Amino acid sequence: MAINSNLFGRYVWLIDTIRSHGRITYNEINELWQQSGLSYGEELPWRTFMHHKKAIMEIFDINIECDKKDGYKYYLEDAEALGSDRLRTWLIDSYATLNQVQADKRLEGRIQFEEIPSGNRFLTRILEAMRRNSVLWITHQGFGRDHASSFKVEPYFVKVYNRRWYLIGRTPAYDQVRIYALDRMQELEILDETFSMPKDFDIHRFFEGCVGIIADKSTDIEEVVIRAYGPARNYLSTLPIHNSQQEIACDEESTTYQYHVRPNFEFLQALLGQADQIEVLKPEGVKEQMKEVARNILGYYGEK
Repeated sequence: MAINSNLFGRYVWLIDTIRSHGRITYNEINELWQQSGLSYGEELPWRTFMHHKKAIMEIFDINIECDKKDGYKYYLEDAEALGSDRLRTWLIDSYATLNQVQADKRLEGRIQFEEIPSGNRFLTRILEAMRRNSVLWITHQGFGRDHASSFKVEPYFVKVYNRRWYLIGRTPAYDQVRIYALDRMQELEILDETFSMPKDFDIHRFFEGCVGIIADKSTDIEEVVIRAYGPARNYLSTLPIHNSQQEIACDEESTTYQYHVRPNFEFLQALLGQADQIEVLKPEGVKEQMKEVARNILGYYGEK
């Protein structure tokens, strides 16, 4: 189904409005639509509303149901499943915000976004290649390399982490699945050559136990326990370092969290991001790594 950006924005507005209210009548939706800035003061006709409802099902696979027993209120069927689908939620949230900014000039200049480095200029072409299972020819220069290299990549997945986009794909020259930062790419070409996506490749298993983008399987998954103090307690409870994070103890001064992770560089960086407000309780190996980092930092300031 081909749709223009205006229609797409209307669909996202409707999804977001029903999602944020939980249950809402058509009349209430119509009133909010007229106030939204997208409508230019015009009503949302019943027939148009029903067309939008059908299109949302076809495009987003989101079913808008009506509870006649509750005053003909509309709601999103299986809203919990939508909340757990991070891609659809991200798309809806992003476009809903864009709707608001474009529709209301009073918000212009009052919303600040984090910039993602220029590698995102390759993103749409990579997604196009993924959709067609087309092989890519890329020129890439990783950090620490004194020159760029050109080679083929079979694009499997893309991932955004810490303000950078990454391509995860098989590199035929090495017969390995590798990770490439888009902002380190210099050139990209979609080839006529195609590949078959492996049915047994699981991106979640590929990054199992990993924090960030380093999928280093040389480090085993371990149970790591930390104690958080001060503001770090609330920060970690609302923004977990890893999806395995569990709160296992809490008192007036601290909260204890447990993880099952590969304690790699990026995991240590996540812990260090809490400065002096976290303490590693176990295992000993991770405690020693944190001690070594602390000694190095002290060394920069002339302390031993």
